[in-house]
Amino acid sequence: MLKSVPGTNDIFSQRKEYAFREPVFRHIVETAQKVLASSGAQPIHTPIFEYAEVFQKGVGLTSDIVVKKEMYVFEDRGERLLALRPEPTASMVRAYNEHGMKVWPQPVRLFTWGPIFRAERHQKGRYKQFHQVDYEALGSADPLVDAESIALMVKIYRELGLRGLEVKLGSVGDPEDRSRYNAYLRELFRPHAKRLSQDSQARLESNPMRILDSKDPGDQALLQELEVRPMLEFLGSESSAFHQAVQRYLEGLGIPFQVDPSLVRGLDYYVRTAWEVHHARIGAKSALGGGGRYDGLSEMLGGPRVPGVGFGIGIERVAIALEEEGVAIPPDPSPDLYLAPLDEAAKGEALSLAERLRPKFRVEIGYSVKKVGKALEEALKRGARYAGFLGEAERQKGVVALKHLASGEQREVRWEALEEALPR
Repeated sequence: MLKSVPGTNDIFSQRKEYAFREPVFRHIVETAQKVLASSGAQPIHTPIFEYAEVFQKGVGLTSDIVVKKEMYVFEDRGERLLALRPEPTASMVRAYNEHGMKVWPQPVRLFTWGPIFRAERHQKGRYKQFHQVDYEALGSADPLVDAESIALMVKIYRELGLRGLEVKLGSVGDPEDRSRYNAYLRELFRPHAKRLSQDSQARLESNPMRILDSKDPGDQALLQELEVRPMLEFLGSESSAFHQAVQRYLEGLGIPFQVDPSLVRGLDYYVRTAWEVHHARIGAKSALGGGGRYDGLSEMLGGPRVPGVGFGIGIERVAIALEEEGVAIPPDPSPDLYLAPLDEAAKGEALSLAERLRPKFRVEIGYSVKKVGKALEEALKRGARYAGFLGEAERQKGVVALKHLASGEQREVRWEALEEALPR
């Protein structure tokens, strides 16, 4: 028997694992959609595959996603190189440029959700196919937009019922700030290059800031030993003022945060604001999501300079956090009515009656003839509020035998009066 690929998951209502139950996913997505739509953000759905170049440039040619070949890349029949999306931001910036959104009122604020694909070793909260809610605000370089993005992200978590949250705020400065910091890091690490992990040795010349992100225990020990100065000490006057403005806006909104000097982004187009929201109870990979400003991404994709800021929320990780906190998820709606055919002729009648009621009520039907006792058991298993029985006796009278399953009360209701008999 064939099985799913390791690192992927089937998501359905009756699955025992909380994090992969469809109602949990739906609740997270619907909550995020409600929060983001109420702010005026617009939904967008981009293809799950693009020309590979969109992502190669969009995530950076020196990023782990490219260097470690974590993208799913393939050729189509026209020998064009395509890739399944390893992150949504590049696609949304590509869509902004392609469809002329620069002439819209700015900033253009967009959100989406869907699957993300990365060919990496899976572990708890990290999968080959996972799902993400993504928000992007394109066309404004005002720190107010950054603060609003953080506030919206926190509001989604709070609306879901999460409480054990920690917002970590940092800054990666402007390109000239990063250049000074990278020069400092190269000078600091070169005498100790042999002690770095293989990945960090590769990053030393091309992107030394990524060394600070390393999870290798040896790298972390070396970082502690060298007492590496944080990026925040290298901020220029403009990026420092921007960072302070974001903090003031967050304080005005009453959003607690912690300035994290170690927070970095390794890609060249990231500038200024960077943040993460953590939840300690989901394990070592405690980040529920993160975001940042990326004013240089549009140019890397061949478009004009478009300032942007946004965030991504990992749905599976949020589901794990909800389970850890014991947050109750709204249950699947149960049927208002289960219509049970008691003879062959009643099968078509049950379907006709169900179709008449379904615009206003949730109605399920029996697909095979059952005796009253068995039909009643089926209605109870489905959690229906009412059971309706259709057979020869009911057909002659033009009625349905309607039973309220909680009280046991049963009465005959004419077909045309059934809609009024079922409370909304």
